[in-house]
Amino acid sequence: MGIREKLLDFKRRLSDRKMYSIVIVTLAVVAGWGIYQYQNAARLRQKLDNQYNRAFYEMIGYVNNVETLLVKSLITSTPQKTAATLQEAWRQANFAQAYLGQLPVSQNILANTSKFLAQVGDFSYSVNNKCLNGEQLSEKEFNTLEDLHGYATALGKSLEKLQQELADGRLKWGELSRKGPSIFQRTSANMTDQQFENVEKTFQDYPTLIYDGPFSDHLSDIQPKGLTGEEMDVEAVKQKVIEFFGKDKVESVESTGRNDSGPIKTYSFTVRFKGAPEEQTASVDFTQKGGHPYWMLYNRPVSQDKDIGIEEAKRICKEFLEKHGFKNMQDTYYLSEDGTAVINYAYKQGDVIVYPDLIKVKIALDTGEIVGFETKGYLTCHREREIETPKITMEEARAKINKKIEISSAGLAIIPTNYNTELLTYEFKGRFNNQDFIVYINAMTGKEEDILLIINTPNGILTM
Repeated sequence: MGIREKLLDFKRRLSDRKMYSIVIVTLAVVAGWGIYQYQNAARLRQKLDNQYNRAFYEMIGYVNNVETLLVKSLITSTPQKTAATLQEAWRQANFAQAYLGQLPVSQNILANTSKFLAQVGDFSYSVNNKCLNGEQLSEKEFNTLEDLHGYATALGKSLEKLQQELADGRLKWGELSRKGPSIFQRTSANMTDQQFENVEKTFQDYPTLIYDGPFSDHLSDIQPKGLTGEEMDVEAVKQKVIEFFGKDKVESVESTGRNDSGPIKTYSFTVRFKGAPEEQTASVDFTQKGGHPYWMLYNRPVSQDKDIGIEEAKRICKEFLEKHGFKNMQDTYYLSEDGTAVINYAYKQGDVIVYPDLIKVKIALDTGEIVGFETKGYLTCHREREIETPKITMEEARAKINKKIEISSAGLAIIPTNYNTELLTYEFKGRFNNQDFIVYINAMTGKEEDILLIINTPNGILTM
C-alpha cells in the first residue's frame, strides 16, 4: 500500500467516531501528562529556590553578626570581654561559611569569600585563646581586626545588594553562577595571605543577637514579680477590658479562650467598637490574676500620612501609660514603620533606669490612637528595688572604658543577666569609628558587663 493509500485509510479510520474518540482521549492524556510534568518540575524548582533563599538569608544574618561582633571586639576594655566577643565571632563565621556552601554557585567562584570567613573564624579563635589567658590585643592584632571588620562590612553590603536583586526578581538562582564572580570575588580581593593555625573546633548554635530594645528578650520562665491582685473569673476581667478601652467606645466584648501555660496566665477577648466597621476589632489578653492588660492589638487601617511626630507620639504614649497606672516610665528606643511607631518604655526609679521593667506601646501616627500594647517585661519584673550605693564612682567607671570611645552621656541603669539576676551598672553612650555604642560597667565591681551597638535608621533607633 502506497503512502497516499495509507493516508486515505487513516482518514477513513479517523472519520470513524470510535477512532476519533480514541485519538482525542490519547491527545488529552498526553497533554495532561505534559502539564503534570511541567507543574511538577515547577514545584521542584520552587522548592529548590526556597532552600537556596533560606540558606542565603541565613548566611546574610550570620555575616551581619560577624560584622557587629568584630566592631564590638575593637572597643572592649578587658581581655575577658574581648575573648567572649571573638569566640562568638568565630562561631558566627563558621555558620556563615556553612550556609555559603549550600548556594548553587561553583566553589571556585566562592573561594575568596569562603577564605575570608575562614580567616575571620581562625583569627578570632586564635586571639580568643590569647585573651582568655589575660593578654591584651597587640597593636598589630587590633589593626587586623579593623581590617577584617572593613571586609565584613563590604561583604554585607554586596550581599544586601544581591538580596534586593533576588527579591525584585531581577536575578534568579540559575543566573547566580554567571554573576557570582563580580559579586563574591571582590569581597576579599585585597586581603593579604595570612597563616592561621588549624585547630579542631566544634560549635553549637546561639540565639540571635538582634533585639528591638536592650534586654527586651531576657524573659523565659521567671516567676512574675509585678503581677498583683487576686484571681479573677472571666466575667470580672471582661469588665476590666471595657474600662481599659472606655465604656463609651466599646460595642461588645467576646471571650475567646484562656491561656494557662507559662508564668502569666491570661484570658483572651475580641473587642468591637461603636461606629467602627465590623471587621475592625481589637484582640486583647488580660491576666487572670488582677486583670492587668497584658497584650493588645487593634487591627484598624492606618493612613501613611503621618500627622504625629515621634516626640509627640512619645508624649501621648507616656500619658496613656500613666492613665492606666504605669508611672515613672521613660522612653528608650523606638521603631517607626507603616504609619505606626512602637516605642519602648523602661521604668525609672529615682535616677536609675530599670531596663527589665519594659513596656511596648504601638501608636498610629495618623491620629495618635494607641493600637498596640505589651507589658510582659513589666509584669514579670516590676517591683521597687533596694538599690545599693555604687562602690565605684562614675569617673572610675569611665576610666574602665576603651579610650578610643568618645563618651557623650552617662547614667545609672539596672540590666538583667542570663541567669535571671540583675546588675547595677553605669550606662555610657559613646561613639567610635562613626558608630554609636552603649557600654555597661558594673557599678559594684568595675567589670565591663555588656556592649550594645546603636543602629540609627530612618525608621528609628535600635540596638544590637
